[in-house]
Amino acid sequence: MTGVLPSQAIERMILSGEISASPAVEQAQIQPASLDLRLGNVAYRVRASFLAGSDRTVEDRLSEFEMHRIDLSQGAVLEKGCVYVVPLMEALNLPDNVTAVANAKSSTGRLDLLTRMITDGGTEFDRVKPGYKGPLYAEICPRSFSVLVRPGMRLNQIRFRSGQAVLGDEALRQLHAETPLVDGSAVIEDGLGFSVDLRLPGSDLVGYRAKPHTGVIDLEQIGAYDPAEYWEEVRSTEGRIILDPGAFYILVSREAVHIPPLYAAEMAPYLAMVGEFRVHYAGFFDPGFGHAEAGGAGSRGVLEVRCHEAPFVLEHGQIVGRLVYERMAEIPEQLYGSGIASNYQGQGLKLSKHFK
Repeated sequence: MTGVLPSQAIERMILSGEISASPAVEQAQIQPASLDLRLGNVAYRVRASFLAGSDRTVEDRLSEFEMHRIDLSQGAVLEKGCVYVVPLMEALNLPDNVTAVANAKSSTGRLDLLTRMITDGGTEFDRVKPGYKGPLYAEICPRSFSVLVRPGMRLNQIRFRSGQAVLGDEALRQLHAETPLVDGSAVIEDGLGFSVDLRLPGSDLVGYRAKPHTGVIDLEQIGAYDPAEYWEEVRSTEGRIILDPGAFYILVSREAVHIPPLYAAEMAPYLAMVGEFRVHYAGFFDPGFGHAEAGGAGSRGVLEVRCHEAPFVLEHGQIVGRLVYERMAEIPEQLYGSGIASNYQGQGLKLSKHFK
């Protein structure tokens, strides 16, 4: 099989021991094209972010950088601006033809909770080499809000692939001609470009900006928090806003995206030359996202935007990111939004599920 491995293939990997976990993997962790990863029982507060590096283990490096360790079993606060490493409950024993890539879950990204996976011998974040055998760790750095976490919480996810699965631009144009990937014309260059919407119909509310001094967010609490206590509304009547250095924004794409059942996608940064900001790419888009067969009619991409050193004018319709499409090895037995808990099917401008 060549392509991104679907839910039924992930189940086979669990049965064969290529994916192991203690306690055992729960059915709810298995997504159409990825596996949710769970936090273990301890967090290590470290001096700085790090990679294990060739021929080194994360455990070795923890002995160099650990400041103290925190028992998560009764719940513990990870403080804004600090870096933590948490061993995950899952481990891998991959065959030589399977690689993996990790990404933050949507709700994690929308809280500006920088979460990246590291591995033994790893020289890149969120990347697992073919044939990797060993433990997995999450590096967590809360950027805007301090968060309360417990063992078993799922902040990031992992996607497995066999062989080359990425669609080139010509294949992407052909797919768009057969099954429109966005409403209207598509900008295709190194993936499917998407732009920011700063003229939302019937409203001058175009986004949210994280407040600098807020309370803790308990990640278990769904629909519990008043947005006004954590976010300032960003309004515009002229189709542009000025991004402030260091500030974090939730905006929305102008395009309504479709992911057909035989494909998956990943949000990627556009170009550093575009401007003084980056779109945080918490972004696996599952097969069926926004697609009619899975109860969608196109879903906007929520953009997690952080401005860098200089104030920057962001204009309506400006291209800020791209979706890289990949073929699935086979159609997943369950699609996003179809029979599974899918918080963001048919979404527009939307904060994470923790807010009222």
